Amino acid sequence: MLGTPALWPTTVPMSVAAGGLQGSGSEVERHLTNIRQLTFTGENAEAYFSPDNSRLIFQTTRPPELPCDQIFTMKVDGTDMRRVSTGTGRTTCGFFYPDNAHILFASTHLRSPECPPKPGNERGYVWPVYPGYDIFRANADGSNLQRLTSEDGYDAEATIGPDGRIVFTSVRDGDMEIYSMNGDGSDVRRLTRRPGPDGGPFFSPDGKQIVFRGRAEEGTELKNFLGLLKEGLWRPTLLEIFVMNSDGTNVRQVTKLGKASFAPYFHPDGKRIIFSSNAQDPKGRDFDLYMINVDGTGLERITSNPTFDGFPMFSRDGKRLVFASNRNGAKEGDTNIFIADWR
Repeated sequence: MLGTPALWPTTVPMSVAAGGLQGSGSEVERHLTNIRQLTFTGENAEAYFSPDNSRLIFQTTRPPELPCDQIFTMKVDGTDMRRVSTGTGRTTCGFFYPDNAHILFASTHLRSPECPPKPGNERGYVWPVYPGYDIFRANADGSNLQRLTSEDGYDAEATIGPDGRIVFTSVRDGDMEIYSMNGDGSDVRRLTRRPGPDGGPFFSPDGKQIVFRGRAEEGTELKNFLGLLKEGLWRPTLLEIFVMNSDGTNVRQVTKLGKASFAPYFHPDGKRIIFSSNAQDPKGRDFDLYMINVDGTGLERITSNPTFDGFPMFSRDGKRLVFASNRNGAKEGDTNIFIADWR
């Protein structure tokens, strides 16, 4: 949930398949039917269903009018698109409250109305962890904006459980960790305490578990990670999928792919997890969607397009899947929102 897909190197042909996966070639997308493209220009990502499955909330960059990400909502057929963030600063990770009437997102607009600067190439491939991000609540139309976090540093990647509890990523304690809080920003609790980049959390349908991406760092790797983090940077090249109880206990690793696996989301049955990974590309550039059981068994490839596929989310009834992809882009680097029926 950190950054947009355009930050990943993409559009490299598919290569050798990893062992043990179910499905290959054109058969891989057999779970997806009636795929529809909902956006057609710019960098669009992290589209998530409203609780009643009628709308999507997502972020988009469309130069020159939108030089960096802003939060929009639209109907699930792509119509009635509305900006619900302020139009200033940079935003990320919108999500609906369970009441369907309120939304959540992170924004840097209080730090500066301008887009924060992108990192240069002197550090190699890195993502920005902007310290100006705070988390905000608003009505579903963007009105009545309320600030929920005010700690110095990055607070973002916020999503909400079925009881209204928020889970989010923060560097407030000097590491990238996962926290939870009430829907009004009160009762903040730290959930993870492992050295390394834990983040991108989502609750299970029953609210009892949290799935997230992370990596335990130590030695030189940890030193390099923390050094970059102090500069507001992160190099997300090796990540796995983890699950823990909603109070932070019983952390267990789900994937062991040794690549960049991220953006996990529970299937409505609570027994499976869908996520994005470059597991089948030795060059690490082609990301596809995969499904895996919570216990780490039954890894199955879901998409096979030779570009970026990521940020998947099931509708609450499990009948549809929404995701972001570089497929069918009007120009190289375009990322769009797609929705498909699930079978």
